[in-house]
Amino acid sequence: MLRVSDSVRIPDHELVERFLRADGPGGQHVNRTESAVELRFDVARSSSLPAAVRTRLLARGDRRLTRDGVLVLQARRFREQARNRDDARARLAAWIASALEAPTPRKATRPTRGAVERRLAGKRAAARRKQTRGKPVLDT
Repeated sequence: MLRVSDSVRIPDHELVERFLRADGPGGQHVNRTESAVELRFDVARSSSLPAAVRTRLLARGDRRLTRDGVLVLQARRFREQARNRDDARARLAAWIASALEAPTPRKATRPTRGAVERRLAGKRAAARRKQTRGKPVLDT
């Protein structure tokens, strides 16, 4: 069981782990051991996630999310399979934990009158500056 917070726990049957050969250093057994971990978690169909958290996670547009709403994490930082497995699970827990708190809604604000006047004065000055750049008009 993966514990994300006091209220959210992901059971092991919702996590799919696949082990692959990792690239990078590894010594004599680099082409024989499958030390990298690919962790898959079906966010869209998970019964252990609250609906609000699931919606926030799916709305993020994370590149690791497939079209079907499955998160695919690859961990290949370490040479040992167990450490990569723990790393993938920790990253998944952190990813879910980041969506537990709802973002504070933006409060609509208006610019002050002075800010509006400064912006318009700057636009008028730029317009006058650009008007002087044309060809001179000859009065004959």
